[in-house]
Amino acid sequence: MGTHIEPGYARLEPQSKQDEAKLVSGIKAVDHYLAPGMKVGLGSGTTSHWFVRALAPRVKDGLDIVGVPTSNATRELAIELGVPLTDLGQIDRLDVTIDGADEIDHQGSMIKGGGACLLWEKIVAAASRKMVAVVDDKKVFDTLGRFPLPIEVIQFGWQSTERLLRELFVSAGFDAGVRIERRVKNGALVVTDSGNWILDCHLEAISDPLALAPRFNAIPGVVEHGLFTGIASEMIVGHADGTADIVVFDGARK
Repeated sequence: MGTHIEPGYARLEPQSKQDEAKLVSGIKAVDHYLAPGMKVGLGSGTTSHWFVRALAPRVKDGLDIVGVPTSNATRELAIELGVPLTDLGQIDRLDVTIDGADEIDHQGSMIKGGGACLLWEKIVAAASRKMVAVVDDKKVFDTLGRFPLPIEVIQFGWQSTERLLRELFVSAGFDAGVRIERRVKNGALVVTDSGNWILDCHLEAISDPLALAPRFNAIPGVVEHGLFTGIASEMIVGHADGTADIVVFDGARK
């Protein structure tokens, strides 16, 4: 692709064609959306971290921005790469949040939370004037649901929360046997940055994410869910050949 990577920054070299696609979407986001003086939400996950890596050399060269991270992992990466940070208690509104997606459809609805950061990601996106999704072309689908939908839940009484989720899915037309699993990584239950658990719901196909999304937060024990609807204004789709496309969604929050 010929992308110049600033030497000395840890873990910057793409290791695959998909990494190249993620990096080119991150570079496009820096070039197209960022300007001096901006307050920027820094997303979580692999594609968002390529955006932070693309941003770091520009900051070193004098780009005056400040970031708000959406996870402890993003905070650590930004500090390592010299990207200045603040928090939502110190500022009013963010100009833009650049964040990835596990899946995104052509209307801008997303499944997020594969990195267990969905709560912070949604808070930061809601504090932003604009949210832009950066993805590689393998994350764009006609219908959401191949990726399990993450639901962040309080640890107390999680079995009751799971039962209520299952009742919701049945009432929404999903099979009664929908597989719901507490997320485990390296043999241990995943605990989010806010101290909660993740229930991964294998829905296979979500025909109407706009109708389903508002229903989760009526369930006691649900902290937040991984359906992001009406949030992304635009997306950048990176390709392994070094190109990237910008897609603007109709009807998204401005």
